[in-house]
Amino acid sequence: MKKLTLMLLILIGTGHPLSAATRTDVNILEATESIRFLSQEITKNYLYLFANPGKDVIKKQIHAGLNELVQSIRTISISTDDEDTQAILEFLIYSKDQIEELIQGKPDKEKAALMLDYSETLLEGANSIAKTYSYNFSESEKMLMIGKRIEYLLERSSKYYMALGIGLGTEINRKQMNNALGKLEKNLQTIEHYNYPSRMQKDRILLRKSWEVTKSFFDRRKEMFVSNLEVLSSREMESITRKFILYHRKAQ
Repeated sequence: MKKLTLMLLILIGTGHPLSAATRTDVNILEATESIRFLSQEITKNYLYLFANPGKDVIKKQIHAGLNELVQSIRTISISTDDEDTQAILEFLIYSKDQIEELIQGKPDKEKAALMLDYSETLLEGANSIAKTYSYNFSESEKMLMIGKRIEYLLERSSKYYMALGIGLGTEINRKQMNNALGKLEKNLQTIEHYNYPSRMQKDRILLRKSWEVTKSFFDRRKEMFVSNLEVLSSREMESITRKFILYHRKAQ
């Protein structure tokens, strides 16, 4: 794993000038955002399966996430001939293949720890690709990305919640969870201060209430680990967030 991380760091460190803003750049940026989200969701689901081995539906969700990951990687691959980007994509495919091997058989703590490593590798790769491309977002497009970021941060927070709950309670994992929660709160405040039409006010109130419920599970993590409730609450919050994403997508 250390060799793989070193390879990725070398690729990320190659540097690349910002390209001109085009529709292709937008497609790539949207695909990298999808990879960021899926990198967290797939691992969160694996850790959730570890905590709830009888839930076969989670296995289907993991495989569905991997299929979406492949589609996002393919979108980037056909959108650019950039050698650095293609090299990182090959690394992401390799990481995806390793994840597919890990999810075979019964989940265990060692595999769970490796899943955490690969989720960060996928995330680093997506972040590196995103830095290579530029696009001058409109205000509404920026808010759309805020919504996508909230989804990503929810999955990231949940991933570390699950990790801590199943016994992978390292100081780094705790810091990563708290960092994601802090960023999530800031993004929610951005939505709350945006000038939405009156018809969106109810959803904005629901989003804040849903966040307060979700956050309470993180706050009480030391007293109780409630994986099912946390997942249900996060899904409800993501469902409300998608209403804002849809609003801004229609505004394009």
